[in-house]
Amino acid sequence: MSIESNVTTARTITQDRVQNPRLAPGLPLGALGVLAFSFSLPATRLAVADLDPWLVAFGRAVVAGVLSGAFLLVTRAPRPTRVQLKDLALVALGVVVGFPLCTSLALHHLPASHGAVVVGMLPAATAVAAVVLAGERPTRAFWLASGAGLTAVLAFALTRGGGDLGAPDLELVAAVLLCAVGYAVGGRLSRELGGARTICWALVISLPLTTTVATIALAGDGAHAGATAWLGFAYVSLISMFLGFFAWYAGLARGGVAKIGQVQLAQPVLSLTWAALILGESVGPATVGAALVVLGCVVATQRTRVGSRHA
Repeated sequence: MSIESNVTTARTITQDRVQNPRLAPGLPLGALGVLAFSFSLPATRLAVADLDPWLVAFGRAVVAGVLSGAFLLVTRAPRPTRVQLKDLALVALGVVVGFPLCTSLALHHLPASHGAVVVGMLPAATAVAAVVLAGERPTRAFWLASGAGLTAVLAFALTRGGGDLGAPDLELVAAVLLCAVGYAVGGRLSRELGGARTICWALVISLPLTTTVATIALAGDGAHAGATAWLGFAYVSLISMFLGFFAWYAGLARGGVAKIGQVQLAQPVLSLTWAALILGESVGPATVGAALVVLGCVVATQRTRVGSRHA
């Protein structure tokens, strides 16, 4: 009798946390996450203006990792299973190491507005990653729309680079691909661990690597920077790398990776707005036009139907 009661209670808690839209609807949580992430590129641009990109990329993960360890201790979070650890390693590769490092390196040479356009492909890339990892079968329209969006991004990067796809553009593309995997796997894993615990465990298991690299970068170039650079670093450490994921992964878990991923459609526009208002960057017609084309392609991917591979 006791065992049945415990099982019933566990099922009730799980369903309330994941499926009950009245308790935690996915859309508002996803929107809150996107709002937090929309300033990530401008904040990174501020930070790398004075600080070494490697220090920014790995130092932010160290700060967020220490906070994550404290959070897990206070909440007495159970340790993840061996299978969950494998998924957490993918999450860490994508959102703890891959995206921060690639964007920090790229934005050391490119304006945040340029990065916002390329990263605008992230919603479509996330949908593709979710399809692949979930074993679903995309339609031809889905792949055509995704390919059109990628073509628009590459065309923008080539024209802005004088016909040459430079290393910073390739770093941004790598950031998008790695982050898409981290989003898709993290969203799926959040159904089991919860959004907060998913990002916290990913940050904690990354601490040996992130601490080592951040220490080397700090010893090499020091920490001499202005107030605005440190403000940018503080934002990407506390919001982009930590608190923003609490809402984002919870939203993906409750509303679905593909569905809530549509909220990311607003992120490039918001990032361009912050780049113009905060950084004073010039956002020309070509940049706005490319962003709108990418958004249109991403909308098209979200409107296509995706069936099961086993159907």
